[in-house]
Amino acid sequence: FLVCFKLQTGRIEPNYPKVCGHQGNVLDIKWNPFIENIIASCSEDTSVRIWEIPEGGLKRNMTEAILELYGHSRRVGLVEWHPTTNNILFSAGYDYKVLIWNLDIGEPVKMIDCHTDVILCMSFNTDGSLLATTCKDKKLRVVEPRSGRVLQEASCKNHRVNRVVFLGSTKRLLTTGVSRWNTRQIALWDQQEDLSMPLIEEEIDGLSGLLFPFYDADTHMLYLAGKGDGNIRYYEIGSEKPYLSYLMEFRSPAPQKGLGVMPKHGLDVSACEVFRFYKLVTLKGLIEPISMIVPRRSETYQEDIYPMTPGMEPALTPDEWLSGVNRDPILMSLKEGYKKTSKIVFKAPVREKKSVVVNGIDLLENVPPRTENELLRMFFRQQDEIRRLKDELSQKDIRIRQLQLELKNLRNSPKNN
Repeated sequence: FLVCFKLQTGRIEPNYPKVCGHQGNVLDIKWNPFIENIIASCSEDTSVRIWEIPEGGLKRNMTEAILELYGHSRRVGLVEWHPTTNNILFSAGYDYKVLIWNLDIGEPVKMIDCHTDVILCMSFNTDGSLLATTCKDKKLRVVEPRSGRVLQEASCKNHRVNRVVFLGSTKRLLTTGVSRWNTRQIALWDQQEDLSMPLIEEEIDGLSGLLFPFYDADTHMLYLAGKGDGNIRYYEIGSEKPYLSYLMEFRSPAPQKGLGVMPKHGLDVSACEVFRFYKLVTLKGLIEPISMIVPRRSETYQEDIYPMTPGMEPALTPDEWLSGVNRDPILMSLKEGYKKTSKIVFKAPVREKKSVVVNGIDLLENVPPRTENELLRMFFRQQDEIRRLKDELSQKDIRIRQLQLELKNLRNSPKNN
């Protein structure tokens, strides 16, 4: 994947440095919320890797991660940093498991094993005490991450869920998915109530691309962007009916394949910017920044649209969170926030263990293949191993014959007689 710190606009040179250490396709990346030069990535090669981007950006291709994490038996599709705790990382693999990594020791410390199919999305509530997941088995789950216990579960038969997002501290969830008539729709759920029925369901359109939800807890704004669409819809979330109020949309002829979001402390508050997307347009080979700006005439700091917001200081250490402590994020003011830098430094642990044991299970032991491609890959690996062992055996046979001849010559030598 490409990490670009260039401030100027324009086409990047073809030989611009990249992060290219994975042995398979990279499926997800996430920036550390507390250390702005640390990235977590996951790949089809079954690994999760932690990268430290040097100050000023890359000067050459980066192939060595500062930490490589192995625990999944199949490819890893999702990674998420814990929102209030430093060095706690969640990863979801195609082995249907979610691993919780303590990066202070570089090992998985918990495993969530309640899903029966591929996990599609993960989202935390404000203090990180709850984890919401959507799964290919058409179920929405609310999980207590440290115990792995499922607190709430919804079988979404009329609304096949794809993505989920916690709506800040409102104790509500919003999901995007597909109706039984294959129309795109969104649904609002109350996490405190029974999840058997959503509060509201609203159809969006009949297109086929995934709908990605983005929620801004500071302005109570929900942004919906569809894969392959050129527009971004935005809504206001309310505490009373009708709960969801459509405002308007950003339109563009260029379809988006994916979207990234600038953290709050990186916004231009002098321009009243409240949200910024980075839109990936593969047809043109570009990343387009899209700013959501509240039109204000005054150039002074607008406190009503910039309340105190989660900052770059973690509220908990990994040991505190794992022991059961929950704490709200440490808030900061954006008036000076974008000028502040984090003082936290990531230190990669020294790892020598070859086995990864969680809940008494060795996660790296051999597991049976689940697909035809995995079976073929395992077959070819075994064939290579058999050829290597045959070569090693033939070399040892030659060495044994040589030693036998030497021993025979020694016995027949005149000195022995």
